[in-house]
Amino acid sequence: MPKSAKKRRDKAADFSKAKLKLGKGKKLADNAIDTSFKARSIALPTQSIAIDKDEGAPTTRRRLTFEDLIAHAKHYSASTRKDALLGLRELLEGHPELVESSLTVLLNACVRIIGDEDASVRKTLLSFLAWLLPRIPIENLIPHSPLLILFTTSAQTHIFPEIRIDAVRFLDLFLEIMPATIVSGWTDKKCHGNRVLEGYLGILNAGTKFGETDGPMKATSSASVTLSPGSKAIVLKSLSTFLKHALSSPNRARNTTDASIPTWFLLPSFECQEAYESFEGLLQPQAGTSGTSKRWQPEVDIDANEEDFAQNFNFAIQPFGNQWSLQDLSDIVNQTGAISEVDALRSVDTAFVTHLARTLQSTMIATFLDCAPVIFSPTSGVPGSELSLVAAMADTIRSLYGAIFRESTSDNDDIARTDLKTLLGYMSTYFPFRPNMASRDIKIEQIFQDLNLIYCELTSLLILASNARLISRPNRGKGRQTQTLSQTQEGVLSLQVGRACEYVTQLLRGEASTASQISRPIPNAAYRALLPIIWSLLNQTSLNDQRVAAGVLEAALEHATTVSSISAVKKSSVEFLARLVLLETDHQYHGSFKVGRMESEVKKFEDWIVHLPKVLWELGDKNLSTTEAVLRFLLRLLQRKSCLVNSETIASLGSRLVPYFTITHPTRGQLPGPYTRLPDGSPIRRLALDVVATILMSSAEAGGLIEAVGVATVDTEEVGYWGHLRTVIR
Repeated sequence: MPKSAKKRRDKAADFSKAKLKLGKGKKLADNAIDTSFKARSIALPTQSIAIDKDEGAPTTRRRLTFEDLIAHAKHYSASTRKDALLGLRELLEGHPELVESSLTVLLNACVRIIGDEDASVRKTLLSFLAWLLPRIPIENLIPHSPLLILFTTSAQTHIFPEIRIDAVRFLDLFLEIMPATIVSGWTDKKCHGNRVLEGYLGILNAGTKFGETDGPMKATSSASVTLSPGSKAIVLKSLSTFLKHALSSPNRARNTTDASIPTWFLLPSFECQEAYESFEGLLQPQAGTSGTSKRWQPEVDIDANEEDFAQNFNFAIQPFGNQWSLQDLSDIVNQTGAISEVDALRSVDTAFVTHLARTLQSTMIATFLDCAPVIFSPTSGVPGSELSLVAAMADTIRSLYGAIFRESTSDNDDIARTDLKTLLGYMSTYFPFRPNMASRDIKIEQIFQDLNLIYCELTSLLILASNARLISRPNRGKGRQTQTLSQTQEGVLSLQVGRACEYVTQLLRGEASTASQISRPIPNAAYRALLPIIWSLLNQTSLNDQRVAAGVLEAALEHATTVSSISAVKKSSVEFLARLVLLETDHQYHGSFKVGRMESEVKKFEDWIVHLPKVLWELGDKNLSTTEAVLRFLLRLLQRKSCLVNSETIASLGSRLVPYFTITHPTRGQLPGPYTRLPDGSPIRRLALDVVATILMSSAEAGGLIEAVGVATVDTEEVGYWGHLRTVIR
């Protein structure tokens, strides 16, 4: 039997030689031993014995120095970067001297994490900067602001939406600490502020090739991203804050707790800005000034512009070695009003702001239309994110159109007026805005009140702009179609005015808007916001609108009479009503409002005037600024011979001022009045004596006022001044 093929192949394999292929090495024998080896290095930078560490350097609990933490902030691991930020805070809290010496290195490491892709790292960095930046002097922080703004604006255009939203949170922090730096040059394409603004517009899908005021709007590359209501509210709220700082004057951005009320809305009612400023100088507070006072005069020359010194400069009478710091000189400039409120408003580029408002127009309308049905639904609860979004939208609109219409001289007013009418048309459907019956949250009620105030303020801006347009551009006989359209628009505006009057009257009287709400007194901030609204309603040219606004004036007078003397609203109400009374005494005033258009108004004004001595008695020495506002108004009222001043009013003022100087007690006899509690040598004391002297010059029936003042000024610095006044009176 022949051998199998397998056996034949096996027998031939023992004597065959394997052929080598190209590139293949010789095959090792089966019993060959592999003697090759591999070595790996282990890197331990924090434990290397080759590096000499400073044993005296400050460290954290994990024995990490400042340099170690800066290196860890660049680590590829997100948890390591987060731990590095926490370690930096721990180290700087224990050794605050490191902040100033290592500020450049520290901020260079932090700014690179603003656009970090890990959310926990960005959140930790935001918390760290919120703790760190307020501890750095602003003069040391400003040189590093370009770097902070550069990385933040870069994060505003990041591909991930959550990084863009966190970049807005960083901007909120920077706006709180150094707002002037962030908004600087916001109308110039080459400056940081403009890049920040473009970042906002890009996130809101309202981005354009900004600066091109002509042609259609062009959306940016991020216009396809849709934000949630919560994220959009964050962006709009931050944009509103940005615009507030960009459109506000530096003087008004300072402490405004005792500042005078805003009066820019009175400017169009004067022949020129100089006349307006001269009128404003009548009631400007001067209690903080020092130096010699002017002599009292029984009557004032209306044409003269020297009734009061704006400021007393005592450089010449100070010792030669006195040093004046930059802050001292800045305070003096601010007190003298180097930049008036109107000048600051007119420094705004109105054309740029108008273009910006038009750019945001579609976004604002879409936002309101999307959220309004949900917010104002009578059956569902109020969603927090949608309500915050609408509140931020309304605040942004107020900032933009307030800056446009306060000047009222731009050629772009017609465009802005049309856009504002469109916005108010959508908002009027739901005005007055009221919370759901089921909502009893005070914060929600406050937001709704702010929305109502913003609506009324926008309506007042529209009225003021329309009145200014009528004055500067009278009707020159246009076509019938245009005239009919104007009448229709006036009818819509009159309807909005009537509803605004009703709400303002209700607010001044402290009435609740719904049965579920509790009536509350109006706060000072809300009252100051109401002043442009009240004035626009009172200064109506139409007789029908004047009758509608009569209720607003009556409510304002009742509120000013009944509000507590120690309330912050008291000073604001005194300053506002004082201007209303004195307006017609200025021959350069040409507004429509006049005191005494109705008999009931005259009686209300007289009641308010004769109650002011009671206010002085209740104030005592508690609030000197309010005391000065009352006394200065009474002095100007008597000097300028207002139509409200008659013999009965003067006699009532004189008798009511007696207890302010001396109180006659039935058992204890004569007691010093609140006048004696005023600071010794205070200009307010002489101001009170000027008021008394003017009353005595106008009326012979003093009612014991001379004796009361004589007792109050005995053994005081004012005894000589009162003696001089007595000789003039005689």
